[in-house]
Amino acid sequence: MAISKSTIKYLRSLSLKKFRQKYNNFIVEGDKMARELLTGQPGRVVALYALGSWLEQAGRELALPKEKAFIVDEQELAKISNLSTPNQVLAVVSMPEDRVEEEPLRKGLSLFLDGIQDPGNFGTILRIADWFGISFVLCSPTCVDPYNPKAIQASMGAFLRVKVVEQSLENLCLLAPGLPVYGAVMDGENVFRASLSAEGIIVIGNEGNGISAAAAGLLNRRIAIPAAAHGGAESLNAAVAAGIICAVFRNRM
Repeated sequence: MAISKSTIKYLRSLSLKKFRQKYNNFIVEGDKMARELLTGQPGRVVALYALGSWLEQAGRELALPKEKAFIVDEQELAKISNLSTPNQVLAVVSMPEDRVEEEPLRKGLSLFLDGIQDPGNFGTILRIADWFGISFVLCSPTCVDPYNPKAIQASMGAFLRVKVVEQSLENLCLLAPGLPVYGAVMDGENVFRASLSAEGIIVIGNEGNGISAAAAGLLNRRIAIPAAAHGGAESLNAAVAAGIICAVFRNRM
């Protein structure tokens, strides 16, 4: 049966933040991430729209929720996809609980993203956190929506393993008083020489403006990635900086 116009309208609406928030759902696309989702968190699948060939193969390998799986053809998939080249399957996924508690926050490192605007950067940072075993990526209300389709695609499935919570840095400091708050700044202590703890919050600032004044006032450790003496770049990409800093922290443990 052909997919209805109302369903197409609904699925297309999930490309916008206001409708993701309204329905508490977001879109995941592609064979790899759909398989990870169905393997690790099948209960979060609200609906699955896929080519018949994909459903036939996946049905032999995965526990597909048949009542939630719908066959679409390539033309229909193109109508509902956010990708320039649709990739076999699209899933509607429920958003997880948006909350963090003191005990898990104190048990390791977390990243706090202060006004990250580029969804590609956001998703890449999720992937970095996943690689280095960082369980929480916390973000200011001024960040891009974590469930933006481009952020989800860039995360390469990391959104399934890294918990994302929108919260102000001030509230996090009140939740876990005394927890070290490291800020990646231009004039901080050389991160390669600094004494670093195994627990704390690492703040990564906005792509153009860095860490906001409000967040900067809450830092108790200022760290920097030193540039080479002959380097000409003004700054590092936010995701690149996050990757380097996470690698340094993990190397000390």
